[in-house]
Amino acid sequence: MTTVVVVRKNNQIAIAADSQSTFGDTALGAGFDAQWNKIFKSHGSYFSISGSAAHDLVMQAALKKSKTLDFSSRVSIFESFRKLHPKLKEDFFLKPDEEEDEPYESSQLTALIANKHGIFGVYSLREVYEYSRFWAIGSGHDYALGAMQAVYDRDELSAADIARIGVEAGCTFDISSSLPMTEYQLTIAAADD
Repeated sequence: MTTVVVVRKNNQIAIAADSQSTFGDTALGAGFDAQWNKIFKSHGSYFSISGSAAHDLVMQAALKKSKTLDFSSRVSIFESFRKLHPKLKEDFFLKPDEEEDEPYESSQLTALIANKHGIFGVYSLREVYEYSRFWAIGSGHDYALGAMQAVYDRDELSAADIARIGVEAGCTFDISSSLPMTEYQLTIAAADD
């Protein structure tokens, strides 16, 4: 349970996340969690994952072991997660079962990725989306999406401003999200990069 957002506006990208972890009816806020930052950097990209708290450490370890992964496009992200899936099962004991009628094994995670090439979302069956404006994941995503939609076209707001507004909305209305937040900003690569 969380609120994580990515925003792309003009030539800027921002990723932001709340700080609360939730275990059933128990909330672990930043004041009690020594490692509350839900965003990590690997392979030139910022990642944040929604779902089981175990996914964070598992993905950091899996990405560290795999030096040749590419997260620069929708297709390369798909290929990277396709390569990671068997490693998640073999090395980290991922249970890929979800619904019986699913067409593929599940990786059991939802992630947002921000890098100089754009903003992307990855879902449990390794579906990959590239977003042109913004997106959100986690239990507070509906509130974040609504808030960001309401303000995105305001000229005076940057990608970082909009990301903060999205996470703040999620933390205001979602019982499983709370402040403080973490945020990172970067510049989109020039066309010849």
